[in-house]
Amino acid sequence: MVSGLRKALYSIKLSYKENVNTGRDIMFENILFPTDFSEYAQKTLECIGEIPGVKEAVLLHVVDVAHLSKRGVAQEPYIENARVRLDEQKKQLESLGLKVKTKVDVITEGDASHAVLENVNKEKVSLVVMGAHGKSLIEGILLGSVATNVLRYGNTHVLIMRYKLAEWLGTKKFEKFCSRIFSKVLLPTDFSEPAMEALSLVKNLEGIEEAVLVHVVDRGETQEEIEANVQEAKKKLEDIKEDLSKAGLRVKAHICVGSPPDKIISVAEEEDVSLIIMSTLGKGVFRELLLGSTARDVVRQTERSVLAVRAKRV
Repeated sequence: MVSGLRKALYSIKLSYKENVNTGRDIMFENILFPTDFSEYAQKTLECIGEIPGVKEAVLLHVVDVAHLSKRGVAQEPYIENARVRLDEQKKQLESLGLKVKTKVDVITEGDASHAVLENVNKEKVSLVVMGAHGKSLIEGILLGSVATNVLRYGNTHVLIMRYKLAEWLGTKKFEKFCSRIFSKVLLPTDFSEPAMEALSLVKNLEGIEEAVLVHVVDRGETQEEIEANVQEAKKKLEDIKEDLSKAGLRVKAHICVGSPPDKIISVAEEEDVSLIIMSTLGKGVFRELLLGSTARDVVRQTERSVLAVRAKRV
């Protein structure tokens, strides 16, 4: 699995600068939706029509031949059934006015995330839409391995959809978080350039009515240093708040002291936001890390949907 991902990462390095869409240039016109036909994936599919600006969609199903053999499943009938199910999903999206392409990728080595990453580059999509896949909220949602690898190694924006999920006597009931998903967004910022690019995106997306800014102060050896950092952050947040307000948004701001992931998740729940939008920029592509630690922890632990924004690299 690791070697396959590294091959995909090498390809990404070569095309990163020309393929990544950021800031004011961003448009979610062409999206990639990897599906495993699970109930969770179907719920995610139902949300695609709410993504602002989407015009085209690529529906992808990855067939792992080795996995099928272990389960004793015949390959050809399975692939044919996958094509039929993709066609059904295609009609569902076409009814919303989208142009849709379907693909069945058969792999004999590596894993599904490798195939997803390759298709991100081949199809030149501006957004990957994925369900989080994980346990029930009773046990705490965990991010699935495919979504984790796409976030970690990918070069484009990723929308991770989550749902309220309850289980009764072995049955499952999903409640959408994606209803008007862009209506009230949480915007964590550390005032870095990547974080500011994520903020600039918000002014250009349709459907956003309210923005909640949050900055977490996590440095300061004394109370005086912490307070000084808080006051400095207040001034910066006021400037950002004013800028977003001019774009017609209702804006409020929070300043917290403590662990950034914990505080961000807490504010998301307190404000009952429909979506968290944050930059993913980590330690750099040459270290094989495109996902910063704060973004990683928020995406893995929150019960809210997350739009992970790729910042421009120079």
